[in-house]
Amino acid sequence: MQTLVPFPCLAALRGALLPALCALALTMAAAPPARAQSKGDLERDRNRGRAMLALVKDYLKEYYYDPKYHGMDLDARFKAAEAKIAEAQSLSQVLGIIAQAVTELNDSHTVFIPPPRPVDVDYGWKMQVVGDSVYVTAVKPGSDAEAQGLRPGDEVLSVDGFRPTRATLWKMEYNYSVLRPQPGKRVVVRSPDGEQRELALKAKVEKLDKAVNLVQLYNEYEEEREDARKLPRFYVEGEGADGVLIWKLREFGFTESRVDEMIARARKHKALVLDLRGNPGGAVKTLQRMIGYVFDRDVKLGELRRRKETKPLVAKTRGGEKVYKGPLYVLVDSASGSAAELFARIVQLEKRGVVLGDRTAGAVMVSITRPGLLGDVSSGNMIPYGLSVTDADIVLSDGQSLEHKGVTPDVALLPTAADLRARRDPVLARAVEMAGGRLTPERAGAIFPPEEELKSTRR
Repeated sequence: MQTLVPFPCLAALRGALLPALCALALTMAAAPPARAQSKGDLERDRNRGRAMLALVKDYLKEYYYDPKYHGMDLDARFKAAEAKIAEAQSLSQVLGIIAQAVTELNDSHTVFIPPPRPVDVDYGWKMQVVGDSVYVTAVKPGSDAEAQGLRPGDEVLSVDGFRPTRATLWKMEYNYSVLRPQPGKRVVVRSPDGEQRELALKAKVEKLDKAVNLVQLYNEYEEEREDARKLPRFYVEGEGADGVLIWKLREFGFTESRVDEMIARARKHKALVLDLRGNPGGAVKTLQRMIGYVFDRDVKLGELRRRKETKPLVAKTRGGEKVYKGPLYVLVDSASGSAAELFARIVQLEKRGVVLGDRTAGAVMVSITRPGLLGDVSSGNMIPYGLSVTDADIVLSDGQSLEHKGVTPDVALLPTAADLRARRDPVLARAVEMAGGRLTPERAGAIFPPEEELKSTRR
């Protein structure tokens, strides 16, 4: 499947990887068991690192859309990485070396997906870029972060001595959530009233088996996604057909029938506010179907530029009475990525609606996920890993790519630190007002509380 999901949407990448791994495991079921080796053997970890590095390099050479690798000497880069692995003193260092070799491409969708670590770490709080600053946006009830007084609206000045920025936050999340899960984080934050304090926040750590059963892993992933699907998605401000429908779309990953069902609901209301804040993207087909439902004509989204070919990317209208023709207001923020950004930008370019909020992530490419396995394949207990690799760039009808640029809203509007602290949502309130409804920032902030997302995601 072609996906438009930027890092650090870890669950989405893992979900794309698991079916491929299960299929690979089935084709290799007759392979002899891996030779038993002692745990903690450094040379074993180095050898596994070399194997992963070699497969990642092969995948880049086969699938990466730019044969020149943005001017990088790929062979030299990976030769240097192999030399570093020979000197690595821990598994974390090995994985970090492989990840660094890939991230040097500076490509939002080309990311090393390392083997799962033997711990499940829940930090209990979430931070996000708002404008040019980073703020705490949610704190999980019962977490150590809550106990120590961390609250939404606290500006994050540093994490373990490093200042998070719009350019670096995803790398920080990748490091803490994937490469090197930690038992906690030492943060310096500033409250909306200006008070600065340092906190040593403990994470909830659960030890896991080092060997991974793919069936169990896939089932757990599906359970997490099902929990996410149950979160509130609709709210109507007003009565019946006179009301404004607010649709919180958390990902572009629904079936065609589900998209049809939701658009049919939207047609019954006078205006639609589509909230894509925090939406990391998803499947190309879902994006095309969504676009086809808000335009009464076919729309060329742009061109898919691959290594050996360029093809148009077109969304065909659903036609006639199936199309939602009412006013459209699209909300975005710094965590809106990929397919969410494309939807917002197409709405702008075609003058179909109004985009409100913060500048988006600037992470817009098309990727595929390639799997790898280490360990005992015949038993089903093995170590999965993989690579999310960009196989196409998307150039829009204006000749521009959104990668590293993002979408600048028509109406730039950011919550303040005080808004975050008080759980007010001035962006949603403004959109509803523009759509002809009436909604206070206080009421808007209670419709889709950010703490709900922490119930089904690990931070």
